[in-house]
Amino acid sequence: MKNGERSLSRWEVLQRESFADCRVFSVMRHRCRHPGRGREADFYVLHAPAWVNVIALTEDRRMVLVRQYRFGTEDFSLEIPGGMVDPGEDPVEAAVRELREETGYAGRGAREIGGVHPNPAIQDNRCHLVFIEDARRVHGTDWDGHEELETVVLGVDEAFALARNGGITHSLVIDAFFFFAPYWERLKGGGDGGREPR
Repeated sequence: MKNGERSLSRWEVLQRESFADCRVFSVMRHRCRHPGRGREADFYVLHAPAWVNVIALTEDRRMVLVRQYRFGTEDFSLEIPGGMVDPGEDPVEAAVRELREETGYAGRGAREIGGVHPNPAIQDNRCHLVFIEDARRVHGTDWDGHEELETVVLGVDEAFALARNGGITHSLVIDAFFFFAPYWERLKGGGDGGREPR
């Protein structure tokens, strides 16, 4: 602390109870108390499994994306492949599976390059960001009952430009681009994109 600032307090969770079960997430009601002020309040938290998003580059270093309808915005969204991590599943294995199921593509060298909390104000889960190289279409798609996707393959710089210009608006995709950008700079420069950027 400096200049008279007080340290922040961690609220005490007095009670957790299920408020709603919504298939892909549940809503929990947390009764919390501030330790210094003694104030109590209810806060609602979306409890969801971990997620994965996949940056997959083809052998000629183009990016594999998907276009799909999203119910929140009631519009189509251009994104990178991704989905939920199954219970007990490794996030990198989940990314390989989601890429295969959504696009039919598979590649090599899958590894996690970052991770984010999608919205810590109201969510408790984490999104793992995974990079896969030399992806190519090896079999058909395997969508779940609510999915319908179009696979779109674009140059990486073209995808980055779409994110800057409003053609890609999904915040987790833009997060993934942020983490991937140093790898891409190394690949474009002829370096080994598989190593951790410095």
